[in-house]
Amino acid sequence: MKSALQKSPIPETRAYLAKTLNEAVFDPHWHFHSEYQLFMVLKGSGTRFIGDSVKSYKPGDITFTGPNLPHLWRSDETNEQELNIAWSEGVVVYFKEDFFSNKLIDSEEAIRIRQIFHKSLRGMEFKGQTALTLKSLMQELVPMRGFKGVLQLMRILDVISRSKDYNLLASPGYSNTLREADTERMYKVYAFVMNHFKEKMSIAQLAQLTNMTPTSFSRYFKVHANKSFSDFVSEIRIGHACKLLIEAKMNVSQACYESGFQTLSNFNKQFKAITKRTPLAYKKEYEVY
Repeated sequence: MKSALQKSPIPETRAYLAKTLNEAVFDPHWHFHSEYQLFMVLKGSGTRFIGDSVKSYKPGDITFTGPNLPHLWRSDETNEQELNIAWSEGVVVYFKEDFFSNKLIDSEEAIRIRQIFHKSLRGMEFKGQTALTLKSLMQELVPMRGFKGVLQLMRILDVISRSKDYNLLASPGYSNTLREADTERMYKVYAFVMNHFKEKMSIAQLAQLTNMTPTSFSRYFKVHANKSFSDFVSEIRIGHACKLLIEAKMNVSQACYESGFQTLSNFNKQFKAITKRTPLAYKKEYEVY
């Protein structure tokens, strides 16, 4: 397994790095780094983890994450990685914390930029017209060289700073308490859950996987994920159910049992708690598109 923590992806002589990804799967390792990151999915789908936020991703998904905010994109097509089939495509842009000088970032003109940098510490996802605009600008940025690229990146940040078409991802109280050993351990937990969420899982299984007692594991997970293990599993199951309702066009009962829930009443309760609407309302909302 790769190290969960990455060294800076930006060459020392560069202010930013923009590139396309065309790979079997996006890097699924739970990690964080000191750079700001813009990421756009062009092809592929799966589950996206940013801080304590767990959501499905699909083409058109665009996020902006700040320094040291843990994240991973876990593809639905994990088997494609072994076959080396390019199933996932995207655009990623990294830039350093000191991309703007202190004098510029502290100026009156940069107040909106300071605000989005602060918001990026929780992660931002974009929608509507902002997402469409960013898609074009990010794709245009990739082949640019020299100061033209710097100006394009500033244009992208200006669009973000003026937008209201976004959601914040990690909860207000989230803070990164991970060390390198923790990222490896949390990756094991996430991988296990993603492979077994349709089955019954016990705290004892995860405790054994991480070489902890059940009590220690429950406490450890709550500290690092900012939620209980049972809540985390419910989010994974509901995220899968959402895809089944929309993409597989399953009915509510089918989606319930295919996502690992044992009773329809519990499924409906958990679905509404997480998505703020009933499964049927969710399905109808997306059928209009």
